[in-house]
Amino acid sequence: MEYILETFELTKRFARTKGFIDILMRSRNNKVSAIEEINLKVKKNEFFGIIGPNGAGKTTLIKILCTLILPTSGSACLNGYDIVKEDEKARECLGFVSGDERSFYWRLTGRQNLEFFASLANIRDYNKKVCEVLELVDLKDKADSKFQTYSAGMKQRMAIARGLLNDPEVLFMDEPTRSIDPFSAEKLRSFIKERLVKEQGKTIFMSTHLLDEAEELCDRIAIIDKGRLKACGNLDDLKEKIPSNEICNLEVKGISKDVLTSLVDMEGISEISIYFSSDIANIEIQLANRETLLPQIIERIVNNGGKIRECNLKKPDLNEIFMKFMDKRESY
Repeated sequence: MEYILETFELTKRFARTKGFIDILMRSRNNKVSAIEEINLKVKKNEFFGIIGPNGAGKTTLIKILCTLILPTSGSACLNGYDIVKEDEKARECLGFVSGDERSFYWRLTGRQNLEFFASLANIRDYNKKVCEVLELVDLKDKADSKFQTYSAGMKQRMAIARGLLNDPEVLFMDEPTRSIDPFSAEKLRSFIKERLVKEQGKTIFMSTHLLDEAEELCDRIAIIDKGRLKACGNLDDLKEKIPSNEICNLEVKGISKDVLTSLVDMEGISEISIYFSSDIANIEIQLANRETLLPQIIERIVNNGGKIRECNLKKPDLNEIFMKFMDKRESY
């Protein structure tokens, strides 16, 4: 099976909470669209990420795929099973990790929490399985401490342990590093990448609004906004989908300001910034066409006595790509 997860025109609309104005105006628009016609394909053993602003529909999408809520229309298949018609079989193939620590029982120990959830899932020999996942997430020595004594990072690892109890083929993670400090978040990301992906061979479907996290972990990324899929692909694929000037940084020695300012008039340069420090000029140029313009710029500098000490090209990062796909919105 090439794709372990596929969605087809997946849509979810919620009933709008009616207020006084809606009743007075007899508004017919009584549905709010959370996600609209989402089509995705996720490969086996892939680390797939979805990013988007708050309210984009990330959590709704994951909850539908985890069979926690029903879609309004469309369908999805997980490991060959329809998530609505064959929901029980689909649940056997998935694990769910939420960023909400309130779903645990704080007065129980970590081990007791996992044993409770394992028994609910009818997992055979659950005592052995609980020991295995506790060891996997490096919490075996803290297993008999009460959950309320755990740090934020430990609570998130416990959430991952719970999601792994049924040894799922696909692990869904909804903002797993939310509300934890940068050090704990980095350790958690390292654990996910090294232990779950490389060692365990899990397929990961993760939502996040941290662009650096998505860029570091994900093989492919889907961008959604206002419930709609804006783009999907690896970082190189996404870069090709947006019109973007490349930025060239040059460090030049021994050339006059007049020669450098003459670059402004060259066709194809959309923006140029020049900063002098003694006889060193630092130049940042936005190029519409690198292959044509960069050789011309270098030739002009060298022919006028300049010595190029450094030349670097900067391509758009995920933050720039993300902003290009976002609908225009008022600042918060």
